[in-house]
Amino acid sequence: MVFKKILIANRGEIAVRVIRACREMGIPTVAVYSERDRASLHVRMADEAVLIGPPSASESYLSIDKIVAAAKKTEAEAIHPGYGFLSENADFAEACEQGGIVFIGPPASAMQLMGSKISARAAMKSAGVPIVPGTIQPILDDHEACAIAREIGFPVMVKAAAGGGGKGLRLVINEAEMESAVRTARSEALNAFHNDAIYIEKFLDQPRHIEIQILADAHGHVVYLGERECSIQRRHQKVMEETPSTFINDSIRLRMGEAAVSVGRACGYVNAGTVEFLVDSRKDFYFLEMNTRLQVEHPITEWVTGIDLVKEQISIAAGEALHFSQEDIHPRGAAIECRIYAEDPYNHFYPSPGRLTVLGRPAGPGVRIDSGAYEGWDVPLEYDPLLAKLSTWGTTREEAIGRLRRALLEYEVLGIQTGIPFYQKILRHPDFLSGNYDTGFIDKVLREESIETDASPAFPPGPLDEGRLVALMAASVHAMRNGSSPKFEPTTGEATGSRWKWAGRKKIHEGKDSR
Repeated sequence: MVFKKILIANRGEIAVRVIRACREMGIPTVAVYSERDRASLHVRMADEAVLIGPPSASESYLSIDKIVAAAKKTEAEAIHPGYGFLSENADFAEACEQGGIVFIGPPASAMQLMGSKISARAAMKSAGVPIVPGTIQPILDDHEACAIAREIGFPVMVKAAAGGGGKGLRLVINEAEMESAVRTARSEALNAFHNDAIYIEKFLDQPRHIEIQILADAHGHVVYLGERECSIQRRHQKVMEETPSTFINDSIRLRMGEAAVSVGRACGYVNAGTVEFLVDSRKDFYFLEMNTRLQVEHPITEWVTGIDLVKEQISIAAGEALHFSQEDIHPRGAAIECRIYAEDPYNHFYPSPGRLTVLGRPAGPGVRIDSGAYEGWDVPLEYDPLLAKLSTWGTTREEAIGRLRRALLEYEVLGIQTGIPFYQKILRHPDFLSGNYDTGFIDKVLREESIETDASPAFPPGPLDEGRLVALMAASVHAMRNGSSPKFEPTTGEATGSRWKWAGRKKIHEGKDSR
């Protein structure tokens, strides 16, 4: 065993993912949890669990002192931060080191350099890595922002220097929008990152968002594990990813991979990290940022390479050298992932917390689910609404798509809304099938489909005839008498076919005879 015990400083599906990797390696685990997460799956699965505070993330999952104290109390030798929360916090990495605990991630110096988008852009420019045209110093005077934007040329992006996840980010089409965008971006950045520094970047029309996964050990070895296409986004947040990208060829893939390795070497990187690029319509690529942690979408890289990234993170943190070289990495097949959020795609993707009354997971060849949810669990409002990641692999892109379609049809979620119906629309869209999409794809689909902002219908679409009306009234009376909700919503988005089938499924889940 490389470590005697590891504490996971996170929650939800990523905490479950890390626990599973540790269990395969024979390493006992410690979960931390807030009062709201007492019944969460990661708490049930870990060998030990420590309560670290109230539901508020600032008083629990973002409390460095409480997490380090929990590690010391349980004698954990190392801490895995997952992603989000403290995963890219250099102060946390330093606190672990000062406490004699191994941080399973990059050194604090690399996190500090790459954690600020401004310092990262300056460092990459010095290293000869192409960056998107824009400022490499923070904008100190809001009045000068307009002058800088005019010099760069509208449209521009106003971005938080410490940003991520689409926060502190504003697209500015013309000078009239500049003042409001700067003010809003600063305010949002301050609330999200406690840092209101911003910078300005040229807006690239119809860009592709493509990232390169790297691994680096403490012995000077740095390799890249191929790319992930992350252009399907809503509100600048990724929701679907695939590998390989349909947009780039082997020559560009090689150059992007070599550039990513150069980025890793330039910042003294160790452990798993991701270098993100924007690629324009001419296939010119530009450094966007580096995520100094494990990515949400890492499963699709694991699918095509056969490399367990979490196990590699742990081994690297223990001081081991990579046991493979760049020449040993040969991605095989194609993989696609969609993020299953507790949100309503028919109401601006707003969060949809509540009790998971039914949860039926898909299975079969080439299907993987990373999840922190279970049937009967109450999905909290306090945290990110990600329930699970559904990913599929195939020998070809077409096979991976077919498997994902099939898996989404098998995925049953009742009690809350999810994005499953919307993913099914994407997987049938001709532009997705041809690989002809960019970061504006979801907005395009929403316009084409004319999706209503109302919640999806409780029953399959159709005229409300007398028979349906009687059925609805009878269901309502039955629900009131039994103290349950009358709402039955198949969230697979395929609410067509026999209504007897849907009614039968409901009875099965209620533990009744469906005949």
